[in-house]
Amino acid sequence: MIGGHSIEGYAIVSADGMIADGAGAMPDSIRNEADQRFLQTGLDHAAAIVHGRRSHEGGPRAAGRKRLIVTRQVADVVADPSQPNALLWNPAGATIEQAIGALQVGPGPFAVIGGTEVFDLFLPLYDVFHLTRAARARIPGGQPLFSALEPRTTPEEILIHHGLQPSPPRDIDAAAGISLTRFQR
Repeated sequence: MIGGHSIEGYAIVSADGMIADGAGAMPDSIRNEADQRFLQTGLDHAAAIVHGRRSHEGGPRAAGRKRLIVTRQVADVVADPSQPNALLWNPAGATIEQAIGALQVGPGPFAVIGGTEVFDLFLPLYDVFHLTRAARARIPGGQPLFSALEPRTTPEEILIHHGLQPSPPRDIDAAAGISLTRFQR
């Protein structure tokens, strides 16, 4: 928890723990409507969204959501000239507390939606992590959920190593092989 806000991660990964292809794009093989409904519902309850420059949740309410966009292109925290509800934040120049204060949000969790470096940044801070697994998809040469992901390490093991405990996985689209596990501190 930071400044009264819980930190919640949201990710869908392939069977091999990837969130994107080698070019940083989310392939259709891990896109899933049931997961998108779950994500959008979670984001509707968030005080703000945190993501990198390539990650974006889309959807009809995206433009109205407060957000922090993690980037090295600014010195600390500045308004995003292209998005009125967004701030650009460089963690090397400002703390998360400073960024949250500048964003001026109400109560609710901060939803972290990626990419890899952003997911890594919040590893010690997550109160909850919602991990969706697309068991039938593989993304050879893709971008991992966490940079510490090695061929014999899973995202689940990394979350557990950082103090989060899993609930039993539940199918959210059994026909497509999509399951969701909630990890909680």
